[in-house]
Amino acid sequence: VQLQASGGGVVQAGGSLRLSCAASGRTGSVSTMGWFRQVPGKEREFVAVYTWSDNSKVYLDSVKGRFTISRDTAKNTVYLQMNSLKPEDEAVYYCAGRQNRIVSSARRTASHYEYWGQGTLVTVSS
Repeated sequence: VQLQASGGGVVQAGGSLRLSCAASGRTGSVSTMGWFRQVPGKEREFVAVYTWSDNSKVYLDSVKGRFTISRDTAKNTVYLQMNSLKPEDEAVYYCAGRQNRIVSSARRTASHYEYWGQGTLVTVSS
């Protein structure tokens, strides 16, 4: 499975961006896809995850109500709609996927994901 992330850019605080993650290859084996972000000098941070087998969506507390993860099955693409962006949201965003379903508490952990896209940079100006 290959993941291709896109949609990053420069936006003013309060603005919106939509990130896309297109999957190719044996996508039928993927049960869960998520988004993580990373800033220089810090560990990769969980942002949002969608497990479609149980229709579960989980978000980082600080993005709840502002970010929405969704999926277009026909396009094999997962989106992250980001609204009301804040300077602290600035980071390189990575999409990730895994095959087998895991317990909800483990979905926030980057090491549980087998597939990763390249990062896409989101810059938020204040």
